[in-house]
Amino acid sequence: MTVGPAPLGRRERSKQRIRDRIYTSALTLFAEQGYDGTTIDQIAEHADVARGTFFNYFQRKEDLVTAWAEARKQRLEECMEASMHTRDDGVTVHLERCMLALAEFNETEREITSAMLQAWVKAGRPLLEEPYAGHVFATIIEAGRRRGEIAVDIDPMRVGNILRDSYLGLLYRWSQSQEPRIPLHIELREVLRILLTGILSYPRPATSVS
Repeated sequence: MTVGPAPLGRRERSKQRIRDRIYTSALTLFAEQGYDGTTIDQIAEHADVARGTFFNYFQRKEDLVTAWAEARKQRLEECMEASMHTRDDGVTVHLERCMLALAEFNETEREITSAMLQAWVKAGRPLLEEPYAGHVFATIIEAGRRRGEIAVDIDPMRVGNILRDSYLGLLYRWSQSQEPRIPLHIELREVLRILLTGILSYPRPATSVS
C-alpha cells in the first residue's frame, strides 16, 4: 500500500497560503505592467504583506521566474504521466497530447506567458535550466522506439531537444506577435507533423499502362 505525504500542519498551511498569494500577485502584476515594470514593493502591497515578508519566501524577484518555470514543469509532467498510462495509444497520440498541453498552458495565460517568457529569457534560463520539455518528449520517443514505432537508430534525446527547440522558437514568436495569431495548438501540431513525416517529396513509382 502506497502511503502519501503527511498532511501539512496549520503553520505550514499558513505559510503556503502566503507564498501562493505573493506568487499569484506577482503574476497578476507582471501580466498587467510587465516584469521589468513591476517592483517588489508593488508585489508586496498587492499581496497585502510587508516587504520583508516577501523575502521570507523569495530572495529575489528573479526567483519568481524560477517558480513559474517549475510550476509549468510539474503540470506538464503530471499531464504526460497520465497520458503514458494509456498504453494502447501510439507515439503520435502521446506527442500530440504533449503539444496540446503546452499550447493550453500558454493560450489560457497569454499575458502572463508573454511577460514571464521575456523575463525567463533575460535571466538566461533557456541555457541554464535542464531542458525538461526535451526530456518529456524523449521519454515518449523512447517508449515508441521500444514498441517498434520509431526507428531503432534514432536518439530519443536528440529528437526531444529538436521538439523542445521548435516549441520554444514558435512560442517566442507567438507570444510577441501583434498580428492576428493562428492558435498555438494548431501551429504546434503542424510542427509535429513536419517532424514525423519529413519535408522531402519523393516521386511516386510510375504505373504501367496495359
